[in-house]
Amino acid sequence: MTPAPDSMGSPELEPAPAPAETRTVWQRARPKLLPAAAITLGIVLALLAWLVTSAPLGRALEPARKPSLVLTAIDGRPIARRGDYKEAPVDIAQLPKYVPGALIAIEDRRFYNHWGIDPRGIARALTRNAQGSGYTQGGSTLTQQLAKTSFLSPERTIKRKLQEIIIAFWLEARLTKDEILNRYLSSVYFGDGAYGIRAAARVYFDKDPEDLSLGEAAMLAGLVQAPSRLAPSRHLEDARARARLVLQAMVETGALTAAQAAAARPARYEPGRKALPSGSYFADWALPQARAAAGEADYGDVVVQTTLDPRLQRAAERAVADAVAGSRGLDVGQAALVAMRRDGTVVAMVGGTDYDVTPFNRATQAMRQPGSSFKLFVYLAALNAGMRPGDMVDDEPITIDDYSPKNDDGRYRGRVSLATAFAASSNVVAVRLAQQVGTAAVIEQARKLGVTAPISEYPAMALGTSPITLLEMTQAFAAVARGNRPVKATALARPPATGVLATVRNAAEVLTPWPARAPMLELLQSAVRNGTGNAARLSIPTYGKTGTTQNHRDALFIGFAGDLVVGVWVGNDDNSPMNGVVGGSVPAKLWKRFMTSALQGDEAPRSGRRDEPIGDLIDAVAGPDAGDAADAITGIITDAADGTVDIDRIDGAARAIDRATAPLEPESVPEPEPQPPG
Repeated sequence: MTPAPDSMGSPELEPAPAPAETRTVWQRARPKLLPAAAITLGIVLALLAWLVTSAPLGRALEPARKPSLVLTAIDGRPIARRGDYKEAPVDIAQLPKYVPGALIAIEDRRFYNHWGIDPRGIARALTRNAQGSGYTQGGSTLTQQLAKTSFLSPERTIKRKLQEIIIAFWLEARLTKDEILNRYLSSVYFGDGAYGIRAAARVYFDKDPEDLSLGEAAMLAGLVQAPSRLAPSRHLEDARARARLVLQAMVETGALTAAQAAAARPARYEPGRKALPSGSYFADWALPQARAAAGEADYGDVVVQTTLDPRLQRAAERAVADAVAGSRGLDVGQAALVAMRRDGTVVAMVGGTDYDVTPFNRATQAMRQPGSSFKLFVYLAALNAGMRPGDMVDDEPITIDDYSPKNDDGRYRGRVSLATAFAASSNVVAVRLAQQVGTAAVIEQARKLGVTAPISEYPAMALGTSPITLLEMTQAFAAVARGNRPVKATALARPPATGVLATVRNAAEVLTPWPARAPMLELLQSAVRNGTGNAARLSIPTYGKTGTTQNHRDALFIGFAGDLVVGVWVGNDDNSPMNGVVGGSVPAKLWKRFMTSALQGDEAPRSGRRDEPIGDLIDAVAGPDAGDAADAITGIITDAADGTVDIDRIDGAARAIDRATAPLEPESVPEPEPQPPG
């Protein structure tokens, strides 16, 4: 059919589509660009909404999120520092004009003339850097840098850069230029852990920023570009060279005359904070506890006192070093030691032979087999089931399914007492006992004494085949020593109980019924006096247990005397065997070396008079009611042994002690009768 003619008499035809190759770039890209633009606009609007409603505008003025913690020993001497050092914000109105002037000259010359970003500054920086003029410039403004450090992560992505620009515009709209500069100077990083110019002035020059000289201000401004590489504490000449470039920039911007720049004296590094290690085996372990105790962030250094005893720490380090050095030919590569009071306060810790070489803490982080020291839990389970040290057991070979344990010395003694089997560290008896009472009962004892590591139920578990840290094993022995379970190791001093009633209540806690403890103490003492731990024997009552694992890969001695509970481990990081080292050799001797030094002049042995801490109360009672107080305390002890502790009896004991220790009323003295004159 022929198309109808139009008004001109020609047929009406549809326009032919343009060939693909003749379409414009915009026509081809539009289907993809429009959704992307919509998404970008949505992100921008969402970011602006977040800024308007919830962005923390004053974050730059807040204390550091992880403030500088200074850990001190028990005597108050600092032992380590960790964290970010930030002091109170500055007010640029109180600073010499050349302090902010130096920063603006080197970092953002048009700071007072742009609206958050500076295209001219970006172009100038690119030109300078391409020409290699002697110092590099960045394209980011101070406002952009503040946006990045206060609101954003340090990642380098296009998304973060766009966020930085948007936040910079927002900051410029909300704050004055001086407010932006205040926030920047109060929060920017200057190296050596110092955030903000007040902290930096203290770290590098031991002064307030209000007292900075021109040379010092130039040096600090120069650090911002590369604080670690230019820190004057380690790179003084590089920092001075950078300061000269800052002075040159100040001349170029008119902040200084050439004569003033030439007259500026080079800054000298005069630290205002004592140099401290950033860590040690003990400090690394103590830090999380200290940070939790420090509470909310604050400016400056937050000081937290720990329980570390410097004298005992030195003794521990010497003992470990001497033991490893004296073990040549025995293939002993590493050693660890942890010493705590009976309440779990750690007074010394050595996690290896050299912290600088490897900070891995073998006392708290290494999961190693405890060997026969694990028999503590096996025998506690047996004693809890009603056995006693004098009961007879079979020290004869045993086979359970396909497992046949053997005694390390190859000897089998036939019928022996429980005490003899423990002192000789008989493997077959330990396995037999675990099967008799049930491995679940053994695990229960370990849990009651604070062991949290997974424990196998395979029969060999009785010989300490489940890896546990030295710290957890030492805690368990501390629980036996103290008579209260579990004991939790801590690096921070526990607040002392106040008042007589609190003291008696704490003593009653210690006396919670634990019938197996007394015979366990007897076994631990026999292991040192007559058994495998004889090399650790001291001149005072000594309790402990050796531990040796298969092929001599681990050797331990854990024990207590006086008020110290100490665990020792020796071995190799690669788990390679040692040359015949057992718990009763190198570890026991190391343990004794440390304890001999530690107990000399140490006030800890005071509690060696009695195992029961309540004994100190009895000794302290004096006065006419001492007998009543002692009777009341004895009543509590009797109640505890019977399995009942009546709170009324405790209160009665408190009142008796109050009467016994109350100061005596002064006797009344009659007034003299008046005498006649002359």
